[in-house]
This record gives sequence, structure tokens and C-alpha cells, in this order.
Amino acid sequence: MNTSEARARFQELRQVDGPVDAAGLDAVWAALETVRPEEILGEWKGGEFETGHPLNGMLAKAGWYGKSFASVHDVKPLLCRDEKGELYSNVELGKGEASLWTVEFRGESTATMVYDGQPVLDHFKRVDDATLMGIMNAKGVTAEGPYYYFFLERVAEAPRTEPGEVPGGRS
Repeated sequence: MNTSEARARFQELRQVDGPVDAAGLDAVWAALETVRPEEILGEWKGGEFETGHPLNGMLAKAGWYGKSFASVHDVKPLLCRDEKGELYSNVELGKGEASLWTVEFRGESTATMVYDGQPVLDHFKRVDDATLMGIMNAKGVTAEGPYYYFFLERVAEAPRTEPGEVPGGRS
């Protein structure tokens, strides 16, 4: 599978309403391009692939929204929504926050989020400029898995304005 085919297959798998085979996700992962930590800075909205992993559905119950990479050393891995719909960093669930590193996984060096308070790594590869595929890896997980598969979509930044300027209008 080449990168173009992997991107198309990724989009097909995202549309599946129900279980997705982990082997199919692994094939897509293998064909995607690696990414550097600096290339993924920003805010990302997340979703998961239902593979039967024990975590499937758990993050949704916690109100998981996505991740924020303000800098390589300022990462909020579990941005969640509270009862009022406001975003907050769920440091209790995440046992702290995280940082971004380049880590080798499956023979490739790629951007990886390392949790501060638990032995968990989220590896990322680029689907396109606005989409990442992620595989959560943890201490004790064998090379065969099971892994938790997820995706992130870049949140568009609001247009920046100068003081006194009205967005989209005149000051």
C-alpha cells in the first residue's frame, strides 16, 4: 500500500460504524509518513477506532475532546469538556500532562507524546496536513498489542487580529 492508498483507506475506516480490524489499521499505519514534534503543535480534536481495545468508549465517557500541543514541553493530552461544555486538561485521568519527543516505534522515528505520570506513549503519523493517526502504546504491551488506535484532526485557528481591530471587519 502506498501513501495515497493508505490515506484513502484511513478515511474509509474512519467512516465505519462499528468494529475495525486492528490489522487493517496497522497496514495503513505502515504506509503513512512519520512526523516531527514541531510539525504537530496546535490544538487537535480526537476520535477513536473501535477495535475491541479495553479503552474503547472510556475516553468518550470522560468527555475527551482532544489534545493540545502548545510546545514540545507543554502538552495537554486529555483535553475534556466539563458539564458546562468548557475545555479543561484532565490531569487526574492523565496522571499529569505530557511532552513531545521523537521516538522509534516499529522501526521508524516519529513524533510521540510521552505522559508525565504514567508509562504511556502516543505515537503519531501524518495522514494529511490536518489529520494524524495515533497508536497508544504502554509499558507491558507486547509488540503484537493490543494497541489503542485513534486519530486527531487539527482545529482551525481563529484569525489573529491587532488590538482594536474587528475580525473580518474594519476597526
